[in-house]
Amino acid sequence: MELKIVTVEKPETVNFILGQSHFIKTVEDIHEALVNTVPGIKFGLAFCEASGDCLVRWSGTDPEMIELAQKNALALSAGHSFIIFLASGFYPLNVLNSLKTVPEVVRIFCATANPAQVIVAETEQGCGILGVIDGFRPKGIEDEKGIGWRKNILRQFGYKLG
Repeated sequence: MELKIVTVEKPETVNFILGQSHFIKTVEDIHEALVNTVPGIKFGLAFCEASGDCLVRWSGTDPEMIELAQKNALALSAGHSFIIFLASGFYPLNVLNSLKTVPEVVRIFCATANPAQVIVAETEQGCGILGVIDGFRPKGIEDEKGIGWRKNILRQFGYKLG
């Protein structure tokens, strides 16, 4: 077995969701979940098929996000993994609950705009995701100024009132 680190390649402001599923129907069902949850959502989705032709299957509503998804899924090459890239202005927070209810979705590894690295194990059979390094290490403990900043930014994004 070989361990490798795969860096998710994306623009700084783009959010992505990395998960695992169990069936080729994943592509259509995730697509439907996203467009039914956020009308007009711009995204790209790619899924690593783990049997049969073993292709990267894909869908989406935005050519740039589709290309990112295809490229990153192929770099991961982990069976039954999927990756979704959300165009600027669209956020995982708005679609995660819907994704979790898709029958094929087994787990969500991460949902972030941070720089991320995926820890992948490779054997003679194939590749699998062991975990994700999402962002950076903490630099300390939040103080009162930090609490104020956090509460303010949530209100600026419209996730909290007043």
